[in-house]
Amino acid sequence: MTRMLRSCIQALLKLVNSFIGMFGMAMIIYSIWMIRAWHRQIHDFDFPAPWFMYTMLGLGATLCVITCSGHIAAETANGCCLYCYLVFIVLFLMLEGAVTMDVFLNRNWEEDFPEDPSGNFYEFKDFISDNFEICKWIGFSVIAVQGLSVFLALILKALGPHQERQYDSDDDYATLEDYPVLRNYVKQPAYVVAGPVYGTR
Repeated sequence: MTRMLRSCIQALLKLVNSFIGMFGMAMIIYSIWMIRAWHRQIHDFDFPAPWFMYTMLGLGATLCVITCSGHIAAETANGCCLYCYLVFIVLFLMLEGAVTMDVFLNRNWEEDFPEDPSGNFYEFKDFISDNFEICKWIGFSVIAVQGLSVFLALILKALGPHQERQYDSDDDYATLEDYPVLRNYVKQPAYVVAGPVYGTR
């Protein structure tokens, strides 16, 4: 029963983790599209680096790394891998929470970010303002998926590793009852060697 439950939790953790990976890949594709559009428009390299594009690229790559570590942790069900995965997810959730609190509680939150010469940051902000309801539900779903992955990883950690990986079979160990109490006992082979058998003449 425990093995079946562990397999179900592993499959669910991989599925939930795949959604985080898809979100990370979407961020990478969006940032690559912004970088290509920026290089097509700007030929003067004296402009400061567009931080928003590279931040999106870094966050997407981080989510993909978290997804890979989550798949490894779900497959092995090893305590160390699960702890690393949980640390990654919790740190990312804390970063998201800090940015969200800054945006909602600080009226001048735009001053906390550097100037974006590409203008993509302001376009992204205007897009979120225009489609706030959809973006709000997307944000809630991403946070819910991350929270669910933390919950499933904690359940998998509580179930422990596979028993066959932790213990060897009992047949591999010989007990005292297997040998007679003799000092010079030699174990007999399981087969008997005999000379060739010839038929009658």
